[in-house]
Amino acid sequence: MADLQIWDLWEPGPGATGLSFARSRVDSKDTGDRVLVHAAPKKLEVMVRDMQGNVLAQGRDLERKQPGPMSYLVRTGRSITLEDVWPTSADLGRVVLLPGGEAGILKAWWNAEDHSEWRWQVEFYNHR
Repeated sequence: MADLQIWDLWEPGPGATGLSFARSRVDSKDTGDRVLVHAAPKKLEVMVRDMQGNVLAQGRDLERKQPGPMSYLVRTGRSITLEDVWPTSADLGRVVLLPGGEAGILKAWWNAEDHSEWRWQVEFYNHR
């Protein structure tokens, strides 16, 4: 039986109260201590809840420091931090959260040394 968690990512800047960036339901055994986020906004707030709505971890006032297509959300206990990253082969198999809330598994990654281009593959799986 899956131990599902809801990862709720919020962009605090736009509008009167911010804008939802992604809301994903993922199995905790797949997330480990970190997930990748594609195209994260400059500022981000994150809340991780169980299926009953209990808050398991959160990160507030997270801010990207470098441009690039990917960031880590790193979970340490009840705290979430953000790290800018260019994935490596060590990240293959890691959960990737996409804008809008779709979650997939990183299957392949390549980038040019100067970060001017990149190619990647993500696998998606669903069931009822």
